Amino acid sequence: MAEREGGERREDGSWDPFPASHEDRQVAKVNPDTPQTRSATYRLAYDDADFLASEAMRGVRLQLELMKPELALKEAGILSTIVLFGGARIPEPGRPAWAARNAGQKARLEANSRYYDEARRFARLASQHSAASSGGREYVIVTGGGPGVMEAGNRGAADVGAVSIALNITLPHEQVPNPYATPELSFNFHYFALRKMHFLFRAKAIAIFPGGFGTMDELFEGLTLIQTGRMARMPVLLFGPDFWRRVLDLDFLAEEGTIAPDDLSLLTFVETAEEGWAAIRAFYGF
Repeated sequence: MAEREGGERREDGSWDPFPASHEDRQVAKVNPDTPQTRSATYRLAYDDADFLASEAMRGVRLQLELMKPELALKEAGILSTIVLFGGARIPEPGRPAWAARNAGQKARLEANSRYYDEARRFARLASQHSAASSGGREYVIVTGGGPGVMEAGNRGAADVGAVSIALNITLPHEQVPNPYATPELSFNFHYFALRKMHFLFRAKAIAIFPGGFGTMDELFEGLTLIQTGRMARMPVLLFGPDFWRRVLDLDFLAEEGTIAPDDLSLLTFVETAEEGWAAIRAFYGF
């Protein structure tokens, strides 16, 4: 059967006899230039950036930030991920600590640069397994897309020719994606809430390296969801026991009764990439 003029095939292969939205958008742009067509009210609603950015459209923007990455990840065939968090300020060994405010901070950040290498090696191990076992669709590394430990995670995947995901957020600083994330899997968010959802939608493990407020935010988000049964139990790895035991006194919380003693088992402390990957393998039995 001949296709009717103006129609097109939908993504599922079925026939749509109506003009596509992108076609109408082009038609609207070539309309005669008149006071009426220049008016903001005349713009097609879905092609009006000012309207979409308005306060009234916040709910629509939330939906858009939910759907755009979801569709792209589905199209790429990503089935599961390993979430990798850590400090943006921790440099690669040999690089200066760009965010240090004084000599003491500089020395500590550069001492912690070993975790850049651990994160890179850990991501390499996960990505090699992903390629060998699922063609790069399972256990895919996802980071916040920024510098420091996040860069190391995407870089480790790139070392072995694997894809990795970057979920950036619009911030005054650290908002440019690092150069190692797969371009087609690099996303930018306005809403922290939607970014958090996409971090955990496909997660099979959470790997936490030394970091600051953002790292701890993501750690406790995942722990709370697991503790309350809102998310399946999975390995939550804390790289750097000495660092984290100074930051978190979880035994004290258990003694005070604000968490259950069994909640302590939700965390696994590891030092090296190999120990972290072994914990994931033991949990899933492969």
